[in-house]
Amino acid sequence: MNKIGKFVTRVDGEVLVKGNPLFVDDIDIKGTKVAKFMWSPHPHAEIVDIDASDAEKIPGVIDILSYKNVPRIIHTTAGQGYPEPSPYDAFIFDKKVRYAGDRVLAVLADSEDIAEEAIYKIKVEYKPLPSVFDPEEALKGEVIIHDEPEIKGAYDPSHNIAATVEVEIGDREIWKKQEVIAESEMVLHYGQHVPLEPHTVLTYFDEYDRLVIVSSNQVPFHIRRMISILTGLPQSKIRVIKPRIGGGFGVKQELLLEDVAALFTIRNKVPVRIAFTREEEFVSSRTRHPMKVKVRLGGDREGNIKAVEMIALSNAGAYGTHSGTVLYNVGSKTLPLYNKASYVRFSGKAVYTNLPVSGAYRGYGAFQGFSALETAVDIFAEKIGMDPLAVRDKNHIRTGETSPIFKALGEGREGTEQIIESCGLEEAIRKGAEAIGWHKRTGKKDGYGIGMALSMQGSGIPLIDMASVTIRMNDDGTFFIYAGATDIGTGSDTLLIKIVSEELNTPLDRFKIFSSDTDFTPFDTGAYASSTTYVSGNAAKKAAQGIKKQLLQVGGKMLGEPEDNLYLEGGAVVSRITKKQVTFRDIGVMITYNNDQFQIEANASYVGEVSPPPFAAHFVELEVDKNTGLIHILKYVVAVDAGTVINPELAKGQVLGAVANGIGYAIMEEMKFDKKGRTINPSLMSYKILSASDMPPTDVIFIDTYEPTGPFGAKSIAEVCIDGPIPAIANALYDALGIRLSSTPFTPEKVLFALKEAQK
Repeated sequence: MNKIGKFVTRVDGEVLVKGNPLFVDDIDIKGTKVAKFMWSPHPHAEIVDIDASDAEKIPGVIDILSYKNVPRIIHTTAGQGYPEPSPYDAFIFDKKVRYAGDRVLAVLADSEDIAEEAIYKIKVEYKPLPSVFDPEEALKGEVIIHDEPEIKGAYDPSHNIAATVEVEIGDREIWKKQEVIAESEMVLHYGQHVPLEPHTVLTYFDEYDRLVIVSSNQVPFHIRRMISILTGLPQSKIRVIKPRIGGGFGVKQELLLEDVAALFTIRNKVPVRIAFTREEEFVSSRTRHPMKVKVRLGGDREGNIKAVEMIALSNAGAYGTHSGTVLYNVGSKTLPLYNKASYVRFSGKAVYTNLPVSGAYRGYGAFQGFSALETAVDIFAEKIGMDPLAVRDKNHIRTGETSPIFKALGEGREGTEQIIESCGLEEAIRKGAEAIGWHKRTGKKDGYGIGMALSMQGSGIPLIDMASVTIRMNDDGTFFIYAGATDIGTGSDTLLIKIVSEELNTPLDRFKIFSSDTDFTPFDTGAYASSTTYVSGNAAKKAAQGIKKQLLQVGGKMLGEPEDNLYLEGGAVVSRITKKQVTFRDIGVMITYNNDQFQIEANASYVGEVSPPPFAAHFVELEVDKNTGLIHILKYVVAVDAGTVINPELAKGQVLGAVANGIGYAIMEEMKFDKKGRTINPSLMSYKILSASDMPPTDVIFIDTYEPTGPFGAKSIAEVCIDGPIPAIANALYDALGIRLSSTPFTPEKVLFALKEAQK
């Protein structure tokens, strides 16, 4: 391979550095009006009345939307494939608010200041209702959060259960035969995605009276479908454009602003802009699902894990968006890792509370599941006196093996049979241990510790995620690539060009890519579930193969040779026999302007039948100050099997970003609430994320494997490396101090408290 596995500068790198690409908020259309929301001050209340008479008198106020004048259509805000597995439990505006930060109404005005003045003058009468913030309390059903008769797809609204899962494989009597049983529990907190660019949308009618939505969103085709349902406009009348995006991490896999902006534009025939403030991004967008996860492992004293049980209780917040699919992934993305167990049980509930809404977030369930599973493995290893590295090496899944969990659990739907065709975990464990200096573990509990964890994820959702790519040749021998894939800063535009360039054995500068415009690019489910490299990449490779076949056919006619004698090289069709060649430009001119006129063009779609998991081995070296409880991470090592790495520098960036995100959540990030469920730290001044200066030295090791179902052997990489920091740090803390923290984040206060308890 000429280009795969070699460094290539991002196709948008130079223009990004120059500041050329337009983000949504850079786009200026004459006459654009501004919309702002009024948010609920109550965690749970009925709206008795809205008096907007004073606001309507303010010059510059154009329109006000509330439950009184918008269609009451039940839907989910989750940007997922249709039919969405998330419950239908949301309205554009409702007469009931369910958390402090829920939508009450929206104002459209000539300026932001006027809109805010109008909101200040609108009088809303509320009837406060009882609220519940703890999932276990919510299960009692004494406070019912969703009592609307239209709700669909929620498991048991009368007990606030949005989704549930129960899977059992094998005979539970096996527990009586286990020589050693180890248990672990991890309680994970509310965390925000903190994309650099907050949610922003611009809507307007084009010259053909078609609704155009320019949105910082990961799922433009899903947005088009949802807006069609909510507005009554056919999809042919809606265009969704995804420009540059300043980070997504899952929070933009959601319908948050587009519906209100679209309604304002339809009603008033004016362009409309809505942009979240940072505070709104924290409170009224989406968060990671807080969760309590318990794991029990059973095995023998030789280190064989024979039984695994995992129980999860997830806090969905006020609405059930992504609640079921995240919950299923807690088990489906983690339990296959230790596939030698003959008994496996996974049980879970996702529960409504009167707190901010949880949604999609990088790691998507596996993040929560591995936090408890990988600490349980360490506890099991200690009980039998075995090196935790050796226990993992003995029990993890390998190439040629499968797990019944693959079939039992899909993302809310039946899963698929899957044989692992590439797994580099054995090498990842060995190389990662060498890089961290595993032999330095002393067990002295003197404040210095080393810990590890394993993780796996997936590559798209099998039989659900679909991507399409169209490639068109120009008459000068260059190519346009049209891809529905959504580049959210990950570099997928570069990756797809590289795959097509490799297949056609043609320089990269011959290609220009256009992505994520529902009018011009073919369908793609969007940037989520670690799908782009694998699903969209396979579609790009198939389309390129179609172009290659046409080039060889035309080139063969021009050279007077059979196609079998020909190959592509350097932008030309070349004869193996005579070494004569015709350039792509020659071909382009001939087919465009001569008698046999036609367009060389190919379209291909791809739906994966499996979801080959990437694997990672995480290692962390740290010191803890016993006087302050402060954790200082000295070094982090992650050895990753992502199959063939298409572009090493882009892949390394994905790994480092995931590790930074995971470490930040593990030791410092935390959304906090007062007794009334209001977020008290919705700013970057009070919600601390990992900065460049906080980032520890991090070694990224790529393990070279080949996934036969992936494009040029590639698997995903975007999510797998966020799943390891919590358990790796937790295990290193135990090695350092002999304490096990069971709730995140691992703050100095929790460390000091655990030390005091241990001393007692």
